[in-house]
Amino acid sequence: MSESDAPRAQASVREARRPTARQRALLTQLETLFLAEGFAQFTLDDLAARLRCSKSTLYTLAPSKEQLAVKVVTHFFKGAAERIEERISGIDDARKLIGEYLSGVSEHLERASAAFMTDIGGFGPARDTYQLNSRVAARRIRTFIDKGVADGVFRDVHARLVAEMTGLIIEGIQTGVLGERTAVSDAKAFTALSELLLGGLATQRD
Repeated sequence: MSESDAPRAQASVREARRPTARQRALLTQLETLFLAEGFAQFTLDDLAARLRCSKSTLYTLAPSKEQLAVKVVTHFFKGAAERIEERISGIDDARKLIGEYLSGVSEHLERASAAFMTDIGGFGPARDTYQLNSRVAARRIRTFIDKGVADGVFRDVHARLVAEMTGLIIEGIQTGVLGERTAVSDAKAFTALSELLLGGLATQRD
């Protein structure tokens, strides 16, 4: 293959990997089902029956139920992250950034049933996906705090410490530790985190 053919070949591979309209629809249906009822108890036969499709159709999404679960969980968190970023696009005030970002996280997690979150916690690959997204959220909050301090809307006293503590709190939410100790959902925990940050970082004149 010549060098001039390489870009076309790579484009063809990307096109082949792009999900079809039917596959995207199935992912959306699976996401809705899993969010409502979890995924651990389902077999591929169960899922095929619920979605009124063949198992071979499900195999076009993933080669096993476990990998299908990871794909759907990834689809959920990826879609949530994209919509949250769209939600905060164009916002310049760090206080509004934190408020809207964490409100977005909370609202998306409100869609998740206790069964779904329990199944994520009990399945390593799905738990890793949630953990990765939690780390990204912690990094984003740190940048908002840094921006707020630079803009003068947040106090700079211990701002770095607050940012690191925020990361630990998010980790505590993701691992389920805070939920077990406080009996609150992840969604409510993120709402409380927003209130804590905005109240604790506010300048005296606020």
